[in-house]
Parts: sequence; structure tokens; C-alpha cells
Amino acid sequence: MRTLHSPSPFELFDRLEQQLNQQRPSRDTSPAAEVHESAEAFVVIVELPGVAKDAIEVKATDRTLVISAERHNPHQQDPEADAKAPLLSEIRYGTWSRSFRFQQPIHREQLQASYRDGLLTVTVPKANIVTSVTVKVEG
Repeated sequence: MRTLHSPSPFELFDRLEQQLNQQRPSRDTSPAAEVHESAEAFVVIVELPGVAKDAIEVKATDRTLVISAERHNPHQQDPEADAKAPLLSEIRYGTWSRSFRFQQPIHREQLQASYRDGLLTVTVPKANIVTSVTVKVEG
């Protein structure tokens, strides 16, 4: 005689969560970053291991820095990929974009970016623009 076990609702939710986690990419798809501030500039450091320098794009507006990149999956580009497919892959491939908004204007024309050992460092000079307006009082 077989004994039937009816799983509890908690066991069903645990099983469902495990199945969903196996089928979707990690929730955190943006690379880690640090932002430092000095009197003259902001410095943004982003981890980009395995990304080709040509696959990185840095753009800026008056107060926002946007960094985009793409990490290609070498197994998808290889015609013999079936033979070389990994048994386990936790490496994230694909494109992403991340933006940083600063509390004061920046000199977007003077941005400097360097990429070394998997770290992108972007120096974002602050714009010391102080504008004042004189308004004539009518009356």
C-alpha cells in the first residue's frame, strides 16, 4: 500500500521558488559600483570583468552619467558551441545600462574614462556654475 504525502503550502512555495530561480537570470544584473566625491569631481568605479573595452559606452547630460556595456557569450558565437557548452554557467552575459544622477551640474565635455583590470573608472568634473538673475520689480 502506498502512503500519499500531501505537501504543505510552504513546501509548495519553496519548490516553486527553486524552479523559478533556476529558470531566470539573477535579479541583480547591474555590476557593482562605487561613487566617490571630492571638491572638484565625482569618481565612478564600475566592475566590468570580461567586458571588451569597445563594448563600453559612457554618456553624460548636465547632471547624469550613463554607462552601458555588453558582455558577449563566446559559446553562442562559436559554431561548435554544442560541443563546448558549459555544464554550469553563472556568468551573466548580455547588455545593461546604469545611470548615476549627481546633485550638482557636471562638465560633461571634460569626462575622463579609463578601463583597466576589469574596472571602469570615470572622472566626472563638477561644474561650478553659479547663475543669478536680477528681476525688475514692476508696480
